Amino acid sequence: MRTALRERAIAWITRRQPAGVRQVTLDRRCIYILPTRYGYTFAGVLVVMLLGAINYSNSLAFLLTFLLAALGSNAMWHTHRNLLGLRITRLPAEPVFAGETARLAYSVANPGRVPRRGLTLEAPGHPGRDLAVPAHGDTRVTLTIPARRRGILRPGRLRLHTRYPLGLFRAWSWLHLEGDVLVYPRPLPVEDAAGGGAPDKDEARTSRQPGGEFTGLRGYTPGDSPRRVDWKALARTGNLYVKEFHEPRGGRLWLDWDDLLAGDVETRLSMLCHQVLRAHGADLEFGLRLPGIEVAPARGEVHRRRCLEHLARFHSPGREGA
Repeated sequence: MRTALRERAIAWITRRQPAGVRQVTLDRRCIYILPTRYGYTFAGVLVVMLLGAINYSNSLAFLLTFLLAALGSNAMWHTHRNLLGLRITRLPAEPVFAGETARLAYSVANPGRVPRRGLTLEAPGHPGRDLAVPAHGDTRVTLTIPARRRGILRPGRLRLHTRYPLGLFRAWSWLHLEGDVLVYPRPLPVEDAAGGGAPDKDEARTSRQPGGEFTGLRGYTPGDSPRRVDWKALARTGNLYVKEFHEPRGGRLWLDWDDLLAGDVETRLSMLCHQVLRAHGADLEFGLRLPGIEVAPARGEVHRRRCLEHLARFHSPGREGA
C-alpha cells in the first residue's frame, strides 16, 4: 500500500516538473513546503496560548499569540521564497574508472536581489552539499557519488531543500536533470599488458615483438611487466628498474578480446582497459576488437576515449544510481 502511494506520488511530481533537461528554473508548481517537527511544536504552543487567552480573556495573551502566528506565517513565506526562481544547470561530468568517485557539478543561479542561504543539494542515498547563492550571482556545487561498477551512472532525482530562516518549515523541490556519467572498467594490470594484443598480419614484418629497441632504464611502477625488470640492476643497486624499449611507429597493435583466454566479461574488459592505457601512454598506434565491435588502429586522446567508451558501454544497460 505504501509503495503504491509512493509510486503514484512520484508519477504526479514527475508530470508537474520537466524531466530530462539540463537546466530547470524553480517555480511555484515544483516547490513543496511542510512544517518541520519544530514547526508542529510551534503550532501546538500557539494553540495552547490561544486557548489560554480565550479562557482568561487576556488581551496581552491574544496579542502575543497573534504576533507569534504572524512570525510563523512570515517564516513560511521566506522559506518558500528561498527556493523560488532559482535556476539549476547540470554541468558536464568527466568519465571515471570503476572504483573511483564520480563528481557531478551543478550551477545554481539566483536572478533575484535577495541572497539565498541555507540551501542543501543532495542525491538520494548520498551526502548532500550545503550552499548559499549571492544576489544576482551563481554558485557551483559538486556532488560525489561512488562509481562501483562500469557502465552508465545515473544519479537519479536530486533534491534541493531549505529550512531557512527559522527552521519551522522545510521547502524542497525534486530535480530531474539529464546528464549521465560514463564509468570505465577498473584497469587490471596483467603481464606485458601492452603486448597482449596481436600485430596485424599484413604488418607483422614491420612490427617487432613487444620490446623493440632498448633505449634505457626507468624506475619501476606498479603494473609493469616482470619480464622487463632489470634484475642485474636490482642486484647491484637494490632498486627496481624497468627496461624501456622504442616501439616501431610503423607497427599496428591490436587489443583483441579473443586473445584473452581466461576471465569473465568484467575481468577481460578490465584487462583491455589496462592495455588501452598502456598503449596510449607509449604513444602506440593500436586498435580494439570486441565481439561485434572493431575500432580501427589510431593514436591520441580522442582515440583513447573512444576505446574506453566502448569498453564502458559493452553489453552494459544503464543503471540507476550504482
